[in-house]
Amino acid sequence: MKNLIFWLVLLASAPLLADGDHHVTGIGQEKLGTTNFAVSCSPAAQLEFNRAVAMLHSFWYDEAKKTFAHIAELDSDCVMAHWGVAMSLYRQLWATPPTLAELQEGREALTRAQALPVKTDRERLYLDAAAQLYRSEDADYGRRKQSYTQAMAMVQAQFPDDPEANVFYALALISTTDPHDKSYEQSKKALTLLQKVLNQIPDHPGVAHYIIHASDNPDLATQGLAAARAYAHIAPAVPHALHMPSHIFIRLGLWEDAAASNLAAYLAAKDYAKDNFPGKVWDQELHFMDYLLYAYLQDGQNDKAQALWKEVAKIKKTYPENSTSAYALAAIPARYFVERRAWTEAAKLSVAPQDFPWGKFGWCEAITQFARGLGAARSGDIQEAQRSEARLGVLRDGAKADNNAYAADQIEIQRLAVAAWIAQAYHREQEAEALLRKAADLEDVTEKDNVTPGPILPAREMLGDLLLELHRSQDAADAYRLSLQKSPKRLYGLQGLRLAEQQLQAQSN
Repeated sequence: MKNLIFWLVLLASAPLLADGDHHVTGIGQEKLGTTNFAVSCSPAAQLEFNRAVAMLHSFWYDEAKKTFAHIAELDSDCVMAHWGVAMSLYRQLWATPPTLAELQEGREALTRAQALPVKTDRERLYLDAAAQLYRSEDADYGRRKQSYTQAMAMVQAQFPDDPEANVFYALALISTTDPHDKSYEQSKKALTLLQKVLNQIPDHPGVAHYIIHASDNPDLATQGLAAARAYAHIAPAVPHALHMPSHIFIRLGLWEDAAASNLAAYLAAKDYAKDNFPGKVWDQELHFMDYLLYAYLQDGQNDKAQALWKEVAKIKKTYPENSTSAYALAAIPARYFVERRAWTEAAKLSVAPQDFPWGKFGWCEAITQFARGLGAARSGDIQEAQRSEARLGVLRDGAKADNNAYAADQIEIQRLAVAAWIAQAYHREQEAEALLRKAADLEDVTEKDNVTPGPILPAREMLGDLLLELHRSQDAADAYRLSLQKSPKRLYGLQGLRLAEQQLQAQSN
């Protein structure tokens, strides 16, 4: 209760966008949250180190890296400054692993650290843990992440009262959670560690941030609501901190709150990108736009959603060209048309901008193919729908070949849905239902990736749509209710449920 009261005081007293200045120069600790990561460096370096760690905990990786690099210049013996550079290159919950250039940069930072005297066992353990992420002999990113998590478990075990050991270990657990584990064992363990630090440092940015991530699922979302209400006011200078509360707001169907959160983040990101990536759209800006568009659509604000779609349609260059950018570039137009059941327009979608390296991001191209195939099947262009289904099969197989089982499953869900509506167009009703049930069952046993607010169209909601068309009102109502349990208050899920209930009422009269 004490911590909740503290967070409520923050909520009441701190303006959401502080003074409106999102430029990094001059940002004080009070706008980043409270961290105290004790290191064996000069007093001046220690102050900067705490600021850099606060940035790191809010995933402001570019600025964290710059600050850690400045610390290394400020104090040439500060070994942990090089640890910070390496950790700023490890974007733990990002879908895209470090590039070859980033891996090399991280290794070089740790090599510089190794050339300096390490003054404490604690610092050595942190450096050894970071080294697991950059092992040149292990090309498998997933194994390196698991090795890092195990190493952070050792840090936390040896220093159980170190707040940072608990927070970084909690994040490592979240980042290696099995998306098929419906017991949420690692997420719950992370929440226990974070609660321990919350009792000591209620305005720690990593605590609020990672509680949200650990709770970002249908079963635990309510446990993240207090953190969601507080986080933007703990770190108001950071665009990502303004966005993160919406992960919980969307899980709970709080559309106005989700829109406000992402609008603030979007404006802050746009301001930051203007000064730091002129002529390009920052990937975080796109990420926030996808979440904002989703909230607008669920709240029935189609005019605002349209404005976002039109803005995305004009984008020529992004920074960086990664999976975060690719996902939003594909998802925003797909959502805009598919969510509104604008099937003819959805069938005309194509990947854009055309010179974006889409070949690296098959899961993201699949979003466009899904929207095209679904739109074509629902508007009567069966041959076009079949072409999209075939392409989805190719993209699924490509993800399997890349050992990305999660992406392969997500693409297969989309392929099954398109195949179902093709079958329905040919009046093969039993086949259509079986395919959509298979898609819905597969979707139910996996969790969404952090890059997305949710599926372009939930498979079980589509099953409800199909059953409603078949005048199987009770079965349709059951499907909608199950879909709404996982994705509460979705606009078209609620509308479908109302239609099914009206059909049932009419049948009983």
